[in-house]
Amino acid sequence: MPVNTANTYSELLSETRQSHLIREPLYTQIEEQIEATLRIKARVVAFFTSFVWPVAIENSDADMIEEVLRNTEMRGRQLFLILNSGGGDGVAAERIVNIFRTCGGGKFSVIVPKMAKSAATMICFGADQILLGPTSELGPIDPQIPKRDESGRVVDYQAAHEIIEAYEELLRKANATRGRVEPYLQQLARFDARDVRRIQSFQTLAADIAVKELKSGMMSKSSVSMIKTKIKPFLDPKHSISHGRPIYHGIAQQAGLNVNCLDYQGDLWKSIWSLYVRLTYTVNSRESAKVMESVFTEFTAAA
Repeated sequence: MPVNTANTYSELLSETRQSHLIREPLYTQIEEQIEATLRIKARVVAFFTSFVWPVAIENSDADMIEEVLRNTEMRGRQLFLILNSGGGDGVAAERIVNIFRTCGGGKFSVIVPKMAKSAATMICFGADQILLGPTSELGPIDPQIPKRDESGRVVDYQAAHEIIEAYEELLRKANATRGRVEPYLQQLARFDARDVRRIQSFQTLAADIAVKELKSGMMSKSSVSMIKTKIKPFLDPKHSISHGRPIYHGIAQQAGLNVNCLDYQGDLWKSIWSLYVRLTYTVNSRESAKVMESVFTEFTAAA
């Protein structure tokens, strides 16, 4: 009996490109395993952004996410988001949380297979529960300010608190000196006071969004001041030292988050990891540096 080589070639291309068709069965499998493990009828969606290409969570992602969710049949199921991203705009994260809550009937859960950093951590704050593996990472949410070259291209990021602290230290030294003040004034001239105030507002905004999301979700019974105290590992740069430093499930639990650690050797985690590997391969392609999808539909965005 002759082999249908045309179909074999198409299947090979589909596997190599990691098309949505290849991943579809994994969504159904994960949903069934969540029901078997957690006793919850789930609808699973995924949102991944590349760590290879210079992409970030931004406002335009909200429309992409809403379009996927509008085309995803919930059928009374609870929404589970598999999230892997280096972060981006905190205001965009706030909008995205609102979309997930709206489409999820007021609540949703987040599964982090590997990394949900910065603004992606803020999306996690908006969930009712966060499911992690032993090596999954959340991260600090202190704002990072882009540094641009002469052409306007972003070449690096600098922590907002470092800029503010440097400015305030120079002011203190200038005011305290009894000698020549000119050296301090020359250094202060490198700062624009309006930019400093704007950066300070970024810090206030990040904390406000985080507290607001937690207060309306998993930490609804805690006061605002108590929430701020509990989540210091996420808010206070002096605690994390580096913006990229991982925050694992133990510290997240101590901070009062509703975090559960899944069985690393369990079938559910193995399926989640399989989807993670496939989607990571996909977003490492410039043409699909962002992916939002469910078993029903897929949207991608190029770098």
